[in-house]
Amino acid sequence: MILKLIILLLLTAILVFGLPRLITAISSINKVKSVATATPHKIAIVFGAGLLRDGTPSPVLKDRVATAAQLYFAGKVQKILMSGDNRFVDYNEPASMQAYALELGIPEDAIILDYAGRRTYDTCYRAKNIFGVDQAILVTQKYHLTRALFTCNGVGLNSVGVSADMRTYHPHSLTYWTIREIPASLVAVWQVWVSHPLPVMGEPEPIIFD
Repeated sequence: MILKLIILLLLTAILVFGLPRLITAISSINKVKSVATATPHKIAIVFGAGLLRDGTPSPVLKDRVATAAQLYFAGKVQKILMSGDNRFVDYNEPASMQAYALELGIPEDAIILDYAGRRTYDTCYRAKNIFGVDQAILVTQKYHLTRALFTCNGVGLNSVGVSADMRTYHPHSLTYWTIREIPASLVAVWQVWVSHPLPVMGEPEPIIFD
């Protein structure tokens, strides 16, 4: 009896946590491109990924900004929407992303900042409903890209993705990020299909293109 219960619990856990991960993976089939193969879009969206203690972008975030820069200089995008967390005075992901982008040579007028991208869902929802983005290239690491694509496409933002894996990340960190995506995928499916949470909103700020 106990063995049957354990097996049932294991199967339930696999279904509850494994199925959403499979759903997000399937949703991204044929949507992941490289800088070279991505078709031109007006805008790229860069997701926040944490800051170091000195306020500069983490290595993961630097790679996302650098990949977006490659897209810009390759003529694949006209503007870059940098979305991150700025809930606290001393923690400003978008401003840090912008500073690094300027170091890489991206002109300031090509950068748009979203200070309320606290989570993947918020970034996608606000890009669509605040900034008026209908199509975009999503820039993030492979471990996160499937969930980002599922979420943005799920809220009506037609998107493809470009992987920002520009270096070999520490195995322990990569393992942690990959495992974290399992419950995060469950949350993403719940948000997109069931709960439809409303993130921090504000007045529309449509992006103007030349």
